[in-house]
Amino acid sequence: MCRATCCHDGVILSPEEADVLSRESEGVVKLEDGRFKTETVEASSDQLADDFPDHFPKTRCVFLDAQHRCRWQLRAVEEGRHPWFYKPTSCWMHPLILKNEGDRPMLTLLSRKGDKARFATFTPCGKSVASARPARESLRMELEMLGAISGRDFYGELNAPPGFSPAANEITSG
Repeated sequence: MCRATCCHDGVILSPEEADVLSRESEGVVKLEDGRFKTETVEASSDQLADDFPDHFPKTRCVFLDAQHRCRWQLRAVEEGRHPWFYKPTSCWMHPLILKNEGDRPMLTLLSRKGDKARFATFTPCGKSVASARPARESLRMELEMLGAISGRDFYGELNAPPGFSPAANEITSG
C-alpha cells in the first residue's frame, strides 16, 4: 500500500555502498558535495501511494521494481543471502536513525516535532499511529540486525522489564 514512499528521493550512500552498488549496476550518482546517492526517476501518479505527502518530490529510486520492491533486496534473497546484504544501511534501518548526540551516536525514532526534514514521520512506517504495535516490536528485524552489528541486544534491551541493566544483565532497584 505504501508503494515505497520512503524511497521517493533515493538515499545518500556511504562510499563503500556506492562502490558496491555501482560495480553491479548503474543508478548511483555523485553529488556536487562529493557524496553519493541513488538516482531517481519521475514517478507517475499510479506509482505513488494514495497518501503520498504533497511536499515530497514526485520521484522514485531507480532500484525499485514495478511492484515497488527493492531490486537489491530481491537479488539478495534470490542468491540465498540475508535480504539486506546489498541494501543501503539507511534504507533497511528506516524509520530508525542514528544521530550524533555530542560525541556519541544515538539510535532513535523521530517525532513529528523532531523531524525537521519532514521525511521519516511522513512515511507510512514512520508515522505515529495509536493502534499500531510499539516500534520496539514492529522494528524487531532492524533492531536485531543493529544488535548483531554492534554486539548489543537492542531488541532485548527495549523489551526488558523496567530496571533491567544490560551491562550487569540483572534487575536493579529504583
